[in-house]
Amino acid sequence: MPTTLTEHFKGLTDPRRGQGKCHQLLDIITIAICAVICGADNWVEIERYGQAKYDWLKTFLALLHGIPSHV
Repeated sequence: MPTTLTEHFKGLTDPRRGQGKCHQLLDIITIAICAVICGADNWVEIERYGQAKYDWLKTFLALLHGIPSHV
């Protein structure tokens, strides 16, 4: 039984192509899950949450190119 998000989503196939892959899929999923738990209802709010919690998220996510944009 998976104990972390990484373990749970490790088999997930990334459906994105080309330029959409500058952010790691697990980073996007983790930010989205945390944001929704905290009340985010859309991608703009998820991005806003990521920006507000960047310092904390950076302690356990790669975030090689910062917080993903909603566009």
